[in-house]
Amino acid sequence: MYFCLLLVSINLSYKTMNVRQYLDSTYLKTAEQEGISETESILIAKRFIQEAIDEHFKLIMIRPNRIALAKKMIAEAHSNLQIGTVIDFPEGKSSLDEKLLEANHAIKNGADDLDFVCNYEAFKRGEVDLVKQEILACTTLGLANHKVVKWIIEVAALTDTQIIQLSCLIKNLVISNFKEESFSSVFVKSSTGFFKTKNNLPNGATVPSITLMLENAFPLPVKAAGGVRTYDEAIEMIRLGVKRIGTSGAKAIANGESTQIDY
Repeated sequence: MYFCLLLVSINLSYKTMNVRQYLDSTYLKTAEQEGISETESILIAKRFIQEAIDEHFKLIMIRPNRIALAKKMIAEAHSNLQIGTVIDFPEGKSSLDEKLLEANHAIKNGADDLDFVCNYEAFKRGEVDLVKQEILACTTLGLANHKVVKWIIEVAALTDTQIIQLSCLIKNLVISNFKEESFSSVFVKSSTGFFKTKNNLPNGATVPSITLMLENAFPLPVKAAGGVRTYDEAIEMIRLGVKRIGTSGAKAIANGESTQIDY
């Protein structure tokens, strides 16, 4: 009887949970990708930033060229909203020097979170040393500047075995080279939201892929990105154990609604 009541209590707590603390409001499309002008793209970015301020989300995830805009709007609003950006997005194929250069610019401009796209294609080709080198160097840079670092592994491009292997690789590098107090600042993140799949298969976070990541990245936290479109889906991800959720429909999800936005 007590166990049943406990389960009911847990379920009710999830149903009434304020998911805002988990949501990273996200706008990463370029003007070209949207088929709009640069001026229109800036206006959309402004709307996303203002919404994140008004809704008291933890973070706004934007392209590197929008960091200064976000910084200005956040300062004017006297908001605590944090700024995240993407590095070597969306394919992760750039050289280590290029990754570090882009990350340094983002740090200089005021980004709080650096979401690096792992060179997952190199990993699939067996170039493990290259991947290890970039993870170690970029994580070192981020942590030295007191930033949160996330590694996007692009689960839709990987087999289950590769998801396990790459999650373990990142975890083992971090726990072998950094202090325990840094572990919570290095995430393994599921997806860019831009990977093109065949046969209309999911290109973002799914329950099976997130489960594999959680099981093999621990004690590093996991971020689910792409594919979370409803409040119930967000709650399911939180129940599994993710610490952050990236979505372009953050406001709708926070209000218990659904969104048809791709990312």
